[in-house]
Amino acid sequence: MKFKAFLTENGVNLLEKRFLPAFEKMGKICHLLLTKEHLFFLHNLLNGDGVQCIAQFRQDVLFDDYRISSQNEDRIAFSLDVSLLYRAVKSSVSICTEFTGGLAANRLQIKLVKKLPPNCTQPMPFLTFETKGYKSAVIQDVPISKPLSRSQVIELQTALDSAQDLPPTLVQVQDPNQLQNFVDHMKHVGDVLNVTISKYGDLQVQISTTLIRLGSEFQRLSVIGEKSQAPVEDRNLSAQARSERAIARGDAQSVQVSVKHFSKSLQCHLTKPDSGFYGIAPQGACLTVIFQFMVPGTRQTDKSISLHCRLPVLDPGSN
Repeated sequence: MKFKAFLTENGVNLLEKRFLPAFEKMGKICHLLLTKEHLFFLHNLLNGDGVQCIAQFRQDVLFDDYRISSQNEDRIAFSLDVSLLYRAVKSSVSICTEFTGGLAANRLQIKLVKKLPPNCTQPMPFLTFETKGYKSAVIQDVPISKPLSRSQVIELQTALDSAQDLPPTLVQVQDPNQLQNFVDHMKHVGDVLNVTISKYGDLQVQISTTLIRLGSEFQRLSVIGEKSQAPVEDRNLSAQARSERAIARGDAQSVQVSVKHFSKSLQCHLTKPDSGFYGIAPQGACLTVIFQFMVPGTRQTDKSISLHCRLPVLDPGSN
């Protein structure tokens, strides 16, 4: 089992400035899955209780001279502490910048190694960052779990495959800060968020208690997948009445999610997506948020990077 590569300048910027700060806020531990073509960050994928977060990078976006081999179809997976990985990347970058004038002059190598830590009798696995200077090398070791077995990798891959299913209707929110502002203001009101998404391009988020009901509505959003024209007779109705009628027609779905989970999913905005798509899985199985990244300077989707979250839904009878 071997993995070795050099982080590119673009790869370092993506990880240090955008994705690792977001992953750190999603949870302490995540899985890394390395394949011949891709690197995946997988948060909470084997546990259905919290927010699942899946980031996928084509390997040439992050690395040069990428080499991987294993007896498990050249797949390697392990878990690690995201904050330790983030700290190692930041530290390695600062060393590069301080002593060699930047990454271009001094490439940052990343590899899997086994080492014997102090006061230990068994070698332990590490993800190691090595910065080679003119006269010396600086090494940052990030402890990782024992690499997953073949059966564990298959379990992780199966969970990943099932998590890639798209909802039948997705609505596009161009400015994610609007949702962020709503949740920031309302998260002290209640713990449960009602989310309704229609084929007409409407997204409604609402927090209700026995005393108060507060919400925000986004209308005429772009729709991907199944879509319908909003009935003319519904135009003058309240948002609540319109959503109830759309649900009765089968043109909308509504789920309840934890405000805490929804707020956590918004931390993905630290990755600087260009927009977000919201959808509800069939039978209201989960709320899915897919973040879109554009190729810089164009209006074309960057297919080398993907990021999405799946939020578990609450049982309405439990509230």
